[in-house]
Amino acid sequence: MICYSILGPFFPSEAEKKGASNTIVGLIFGCFALFNFLTSLILGNYLSLIGAKFMFVAGMFVSGCVTILFGMLDKVPSGPMFISFCFLVRAMDAISFAAAITASFSILAKAFPTNIATVLGSLEIFSGLGLVLGPPLGGFLYQSFGYEIPFITLGCVVLALVPVNMCILPKYDSTPRKESFWKLILLPKVLILCLTVFSLSACLGFLDPTMSLFILKKFKLPAGYVGLVFLGLALSYSLSSPLLGLLSDKLPYVRKWLLIFGDLMTAACFFMLGPAPVLHIERYCLCLSLSCYMMFSTIIIQLWIFVLVLVLIGFSLGMSAIPVFPEILQCAYENGFEEGLSLLGLVSGLFNAMWSLGAFVGPILGGFLNEQLGFEWAAAIQGGWPLLSGLATGIFYIIEATRRSSSSSLQNPPGDNEERTRLMGNEM
Repeated sequence: MICYSILGPFFPSEAEKKGASNTIVGLIFGCFALFNFLTSLILGNYLSLIGAKFMFVAGMFVSGCVTILFGMLDKVPSGPMFISFCFLVRAMDAISFAAAITASFSILAKAFPTNIATVLGSLEIFSGLGLVLGPPLGGFLYQSFGYEIPFITLGCVVLALVPVNMCILPKYDSTPRKESFWKLILLPKVLILCLTVFSLSACLGFLDPTMSLFILKKFKLPAGYVGLVFLGLALSYSLSSPLLGLLSDKLPYVRKWLLIFGDLMTAACFFMLGPAPVLHIERYCLCLSLSCYMMFSTIIIQLWIFVLVLVLIGFSLGMSAIPVFPEILQCAYENGFEEGLSLLGLVSGLFNAMWSLGAFVGPILGGFLNEQLGFEWAAAIQGGWPLLSGLATGIFYIIEATRRSSSSSLQNPPGDNEERTRLMGNEM
């Protein structure tokens, strides 16, 4: 995750120097997600044939190599050649990333079958740490040593971890089964959960090419401090995820409420992030700064509000994202899928694919809207994705509860209950 997140603070401005527009920068970010999406579905389907351990280790090795290659792109001439090489290297990195993530989810789910949400929530601590450390570390290394050093350093670290994982990871044997991918994804509940994953990822991906430029322009922060602003989102997400995972495992009936309120909270936060011009937050900040006898400037108050909203976004993302994996697995079991590594590969591939699809649409749509409407309106529009998924999830669970109540009433008519009570009374 560090290799993925270090781009945020400095790559958009560096790419602009090389002749790439905001839309092209969004496409470069989105290219990673597109290839991740396509390969996740394939790799998830063939996980039991390839082997989870081999797929994970091979993905790490390729990812380390292409991360180092990305650090060499500043030597490429500006213009179309630079843009082409960016797309090529990002595509290679996406394929390796898809292999490692799909395999890692399956390995964890296989090793801890009864505590999937808790384990995935704990895993998100390290994903969050990657998001936390990536931007400030990338910004610091870029400011101190230039463009190449962040990528070369992190690429070497990833390569050094390859032999470690080869030694410590267990090897799971699995009998390949022909589980139907289309049968899984066409289940209504799975479709709704896929929409949830897509919407959350699209919102998060929107921030990659747009937020650093917005912070630089509005708050006048240097590149090294831009990475620190990212801490608000990443820290709250990584710290809350294991607790939300534990809650999801211990109280499975709470998952639906986490999904619904997490989506709606994310939508509200994105409306506040800019904030949307219709809210007139800047006017209130000006009044607040005047009431504080100018102790705090309007810009400082707006910056703290911005960071607070990022903290809330991180928490709401965890609320919605953590319960999805166990909910898809539970739905698959209820519809006749056999437990095993083959199903885990399908679910892991589907989860990663939907996340990648959102990460593809988010930066592209975000870059375009940012150019046309500005960050404030772009963020508000992007919040429409979790609003849609939250409403759809709520409607689905209401319909599901109504159907279960109706079927329960048909199986146990009121007359039967009264007759059973009367007979028990006679016996007594």
